Amino acid sequence: MPKLSHTPTTNPEEQIHRIRRICTALPGTTEKLSHGEPTFFVAKKTYIMFANNHHNDGHIAVWIPAPPGMQAHLIATDPITYFKPPYVGVRGWIGIELAHIDNHALAEHILTAWQLIAPAKLRASVS
Repeated sequence: MPKLSHTPTTNPEEQIHRIRRICTALPGTTEKLSHGEPTFFVAKKTYIMFANNHHNDGHIAVWIPAPPGMQAHLIATDPITYFKPPYVGVRGWIGIELAHIDNHALAEHILTAWQLIAPAKLRASVS
């Protein structure tokens, strides 16, 4: 498991603040409620879904798109941190348990998700 650079917390407000800090640094990001949870978009397409104990599943997590094959690899490598989320998991998205991941690794996953969804002209603006 990655070394944590923050105090692990299951406080949803602290976790969504953490997600907002990372996402709002990426060009073209907007946030709105979708299915009752904060959701982040680029070019009107979802790239991060916050999940606060969705249907009492016990996770304070984000659901994000991932490159092909990454979902299975991450879950096999670290099943405490990563899981197959409902609905979008069949499309290769990964669930990330926020209390078990450091800020650096989380930001890397979010950047990858953004790059998978953002249009080419926005991706070119981030080096």
